[in-house]
Amino acid sequence: MTDSRSVPARGLSTRCIHAGEKMDAEGAVHMPLYNHSTFGFASTEALLDVVEGRREGNLYTRYGMNPTIRTVESKLADVEGGAAALVFSSGMAAEAATFLAHCKAGDHIVCIGDVYGGTFELLGDNLPNLGIETTFILGSEAHRLNEVMRPNTRIVFFETPTNPSMEVIDISAVAEAAHGAGVLVVVDNTFASPVNQSPLEQGADLVIHSVTKYLGGHSDLTGGVVIGPEALVQSIWPSRKNLGQMMAPEVAFLLARSLRTLVVRVRQQNATAQAVAEFLQGHSKILQVNYPGLGNFPGHAVAKRQMTGFGGMVSFVYDGDAGATAAVVDRLKLFTIAASLGGAESLVTQPITTTHHGLDPAERARRGIVDGMVRLSCGLEDAADLIGDLEQALR
Repeated sequence: MTDSRSVPARGLSTRCIHAGEKMDAEGAVHMPLYNHSTFGFASTEALLDVVEGRREGNLYTRYGMNPTIRTVESKLADVEGGAAALVFSSGMAAEAATFLAHCKAGDHIVCIGDVYGGTFELLGDNLPNLGIETTFILGSEAHRLNEVMRPNTRIVFFETPTNPSMEVIDISAVAEAAHGAGVLVVVDNTFASPVNQSPLEQGADLVIHSVTKYLGGHSDLTGGVVIGPEALVQSIWPSRKNLGQMMAPEVAFLLARSLRTLVVRVRQQNATAQAVAEFLQGHSKILQVNYPGLGNFPGHAVAKRQMTGFGGMVSFVYDGDAGATAAVVDRLKLFTIAASLGGAESLVTQPITTTHHGLDPAERARRGIVDGMVRLSCGLEDAADLIGDLEQALR
């Protein structure tokens, strides 16, 4: 799944376009969609060469042995700085396969900070049924990592920036503590994207993305990926194969298309989110603005050190209850009320109604996910128009 054509000295935009690509027999300028479930062989010997690993080839799409899928995996590995990548039907599928591959009954996971609501359910409700326990600590408690790890701890998992409070976790510091205990570090890099952050360079062992978000970038595909060293990634492959978590070739084709514009999209979204955050920070009806690019944001210093851009996500706390906050959200015209993020269009949601609706209200409150919190995904519209939309809704 590595790409012999890619050259590390090339810039990220160049790699997003060229990494993993091979000209097919027809001379297509990028890998076409091979919408095939299976592939034929000229002889039994040729078949066995592929099945037994003597030659790279295509066999069966559910196994990932499809040229369209192989291409996007090579591209993703290169872009994120890993040796290998596996794509999945969703980000949650990538998380589940990673946890199941690297943990067994009796093992333990530590989860730091806020995470997507579905991840809370997976770690807190589903994995305990298989004998895998998780200890959750707040991002502000990351210094307690050595205290909460156990002899049976196998994974430390976290997002940075976190969903929805945009908290920044120090990847290098966590990796140093976890590796001292022989524990893997798995980072969800969805909010930052490889344009803004490279967790593998800072000590993470594996990186996960919901490619539905920034890597897809157009709100028209659903998928996930795990990236890292060959051995760690390949150990996850049987879980993907046997649990039927494969990404469809059509989705892989769309994802490769999207990656070709990743850098220009994310850099524009960074600039727009910074402008939006600065506007919100000065508004009398806003109690708090969460954005790593703000100088007074608690995680700003760490973000400056480990990020090259601060992302397109902003959350804020409105001075009102859930109903009053919903009324502000409902008045927005350019921000569409929707649960996802990272697309060309700007989206808005109240975490208590979508991403963290299923989380216990007391736990939400403990994490600062209050009724007045609003999460914005800044798209590719003009920043002045988005600010004007927020201004009229708040007025």
